Amino acid sequence: MRLPRRALVLLTTLATLIGVNLLISTPAQAATSCSGTITHTETFSYPGEGVVGELTIYYNSSNGGTNSACFYHRGRAYGVVAETYVYIMRCAQTSGEGQPCKSTFPGGSDDGNYAYQAGPVGVTGTANDCVGAIGWIVWHGTIIGTGNPKTWGC
Repeated sequence: MRLPRRALVLLTTLATLIGVNLLISTPAQAATSCSGTITHTETFSYPGEGVVGELTIYYNSSNGGTNSACFYHRGRAYGVVAETYVYIMRCAQTSGEGQPCKSTFPGGSDDGNYAYQAGPVGVTGTANDCVGAIGWIVWHGTIIGTGNPKTWGC
């Protein structure tokens, strides 16, 4: 079967446009950064060593509100490769900071062996919603951080 030249040009153009769109389209979390207005920060300590980690949540008004989170290595953990994790989500709540988050939309997560931080991870469309985040570092074989997301940035 032989395609007419016009149809072949049209198919090639469509394939090119779809390919370019796939290459430049990225998840919402890829556009996030560990910057903006800090809406919550929490530090975590290891006995006898002080603070070794910090969970920080940021907000900016782009994309209908974008929250991002990073879990930073602090104190003696700064610059030391350790398993580190951070996760952010949009909550059903629109007010009441510090309450258990009822997740309505999962954001991003980042888990790996890092020397300085896990993240950034983000979730968009949060202008009128609370967000929840968790994060931790494995320090001397112990998980140091939080696993219970609370509402922040309401």
